[in-house]
Amino acid sequence: MTSEELKQKVEDALEEIRPFLQNDGGDITLVDIEDDRLVKVRLEGNCVGCSVNQMTLKSGVEMTIKKHAPQIEEVVNLAV
Repeated sequence: MTSEELKQKVEDALEEIRPFLQNDGGDITLVDIEDDRLVKVRLEGNCVGCSVNQMTLKSGVEMTIKKHAPQIEEVVNLAV
């Protein structure tokens, strides 16, 4: 899989979860994919100060990304 194909799979995963984040007044942006295994995202809006954002990141975002791109090992949130 090329890096471009991987990026598209990650974007597809984010599109799948974005409506749930937007419903709570937040959003998510793909920042970078390192070594085709580490995804860096930025949680935005209400997601920034939300006390459950780490849970959302791990159980929601990371799980959805891994479903689309199983080679991804970790998803991290870059603080604003």
